[in-house]
Amino acid sequence: MSYTTLVDVATLQAHLDDPNWLVIDVRHQLSDTAYGERAYAQAHIPGAVFLHCDRDLSGPMTGCNGRHPLPDGQRLAQRLAAVGVGSATQVVVYDDAQGMIAGRLWWLLRWLGHDAVALLDGGLQAWQAAGGALTELQPTPLPCAFAASPRDLKVDAGYVQERIETPRMLLVDARGPDRFRGENETIDPVGGHIPGAVNHFFKDNLQADGRFKPAAQLRAEWLALLAGSPPDQVIHQCGSGVSACLNIVAMEIAGLPGSRLYAGSWSEWCADPGRPVAR
Repeated sequence: MSYTTLVDVATLQAHLDDPNWLVIDVRHQLSDTAYGERAYAQAHIPGAVFLHCDRDLSGPMTGCNGRHPLPDGQRLAQRLAAVGVGSATQVVVYDDAQGMIAGRLWWLLRWLGHDAVALLDGGLQAWQAAGGALTELQPTPLPCAFAASPRDLKVDAGYVQERIETPRMLLVDARGPDRFRGENETIDPVGGHIPGAVNHFFKDNLQADGRFKPAAQLRAEWLALLAGSPPDQVIHQCGSGVSACLNIVAMEIAGLPGSRLYAGSWSEWCADPGRPVAR
């Protein structure tokens, strides 16, 4: 059996010594990009390897392609193979930021054609609350063969601009409501949102303890938001193509597959003064 959305703490504990499972720690903070590596070195789930949001899960910035451009697919595939991801590997990914970073790696693996990837439901906090062990010991990665088969799971700015405020696309912005409105913008140089977008804060998919809401509840909430739009016309975005991935996870859990990611998101969109802005 493979897990394609979530794994709970008990299931991961039962598979910690399974050679076909690999745990990946992707803790990260926008305000302190060295945080994740420090935290990993101090304590992590036994057997976990570390990948960095900026170096591994993102490509080079040009000033007009957003804050977390997608990495080159083949380069990422080589990096994943080097840390032990093979074609048959069950990957479990976690962070301590309510899945915000973990969702990015989940999406990237699916983009490259690897379905057996799941978030640790509730993240590191759930692991610790259940008495899960932590260690400073860093494993020696066992390289595997990983062949990327990229899928059509993303769109670019041109795709979005052609479909703004048309029934052919429902654009869902995963940022907090204040940033969506153009208020309290402290990360990007321009406040506001892409015209026609609707707001669904990525944290609204979660319960108070950080675990995802039940599938039936997620389905009801997402169907209300979609208001008749088919899932395959839904495009997700956020500030830089990271937290939006958690909305894609939620739709998958809800049984609403087929949505795609505008990876450049608001940070790419607002870098071009010729693109329209709504507030």
